[in-house]
Amino acid sequence: MIKFTVITITYNAEAVLERTLQSVLCQTHEDVEHLIIDGASTDGTLAMAERYKAESDASELGHKVIIRSEPDDGIYDAMNKGLTQASGDYIIYMNAGDSFPKKDTLETIAHRCRLNELPSDELPAVLYGNTDIVDGEGRFLYPRRLQPPQRLTWRSFKKGMLVCHQAFYARTDIAKNLQYDTRYKYSADVDWCIRVMKEAERMSLPLCNIGMVVANYLEEGTTTRHHQESLRERYRVMASHYGQLSTFFMHCWFAVRQFISR
Repeated sequence: MIKFTVITITYNAEAVLERTLQSVLCQTHEDVEHLIIDGASTDGTLAMAERYKAESDASELGHKVIIRSEPDDGIYDAMNKGLTQASGDYIIYMNAGDSFPKKDTLETIAHRCRLNELPSDELPAVLYGNTDIVDGEGRFLYPRRLQPPQRLTWRSFKKGMLVCHQAFYARTDIAKNLQYDTRYKYSADVDWCIRVMKEAERMSLPLCNIGMVVANYLEEGTTTRHHQESLRERYRVMASHYGQLSTFFMHCWFAVRQFISR
């Protein structure tokens, strides 16, 4: 059975965390590890997490919940802490406010992955799918504008981050060797996804499109609140992987496309 490690990064997140915790708790897939990596919250986040752990421990499925709370050096430092501790076959970043769309999301993903009929040591390097955007109450707003292609490679992200971070399930044994570059404040997730896909190509491992919505993403994230800074940093990430000239012309096209779509 495929084991999933869900990593939730929190800091003073009690206003939006409950929905995330409940979406993991109700997953019908049996083999789930949930790591809550908290940055020493001062509100009710930890008390909420502890109640959730007790509820999960007492449930029939009994997903393994581990809570770790200590100061960190930012969200990507916290993500690296979770990555180091993960023990599942695949790692999923489901941050406070984000959620799985259905109770059987992970069960369905595991089933579709098994249909590949590959031995366990040749599981796809990445499982990926679609993302819906939700508001602060968890209500559907719209599908994510960028849609994942049927065939994904590391070169695909030249056109933008076509797969949302929360919908990008990386094989843990690969991801552990490719930690987030904490020099980036807003876009280390883009860089990380590209490096994971590069490694998949080097190992001749497939990237598998699950063909369904696998994540609900809260609209107001860190990169949303720091949009301009995030865009500048993402440009540097793209240039480091695809070259300065290619990145410049692609961003010119992005600007034209945005103007036409108005």
